[in-house]
Amino acid sequence: MSVKDSFLTKQDEDAIVAAIQEAEKNTSGEIRVHIEAHTEESHYKHAEKVFQQLQMHQTKQRNGVLIYIATQDHKFVILGDEGINKMVSSDFWNATKNLMQDYFRKGNFKEGIVQGILMIGKQLKEFFPYQEGDQDELPNEISKSE
Repeated sequence: MSVKDSFLTKQDEDAIVAAIQEAEKNTSGEIRVHIEAHTEESHYKHAEKVFQQLQMHQTKQRNGVLIYIATQDHKFVILGDEGINKMVSSDFWNATKNLMQDYFRKGNFKEGIVQGILMIGKQLKEFFPYQEGDQDELPNEISKSE
């Protein structure tokens, strides 16, 4: 069974995309979710590569955030670009990860991802509020690889 078939239902994915759209409505920031089954690399290093592949480093204000999930490895990484990393408190990413992990431990992956997205969205709104003319620079759908 592939990662595409097993981790989230279509309804779960729709709820996650809706959360991304909701979070991005009030900010120029960009949030992406990438799911794959496994990587041989360090999860953080691999998330950095996915960040580049998804061109998240090319946002105007360098305020993209990636939630990378390796389902078979039971690992995830939250990776922010340099613009947002300069703004958030030093414990923000760990607090977000802990929130998500609480849901994941209960097997509620969709809600963990949604709550993480909404928490990230609040920070993006605070530091990068929506300005007239802001454009959605990156797709909102979940990206996947095997």
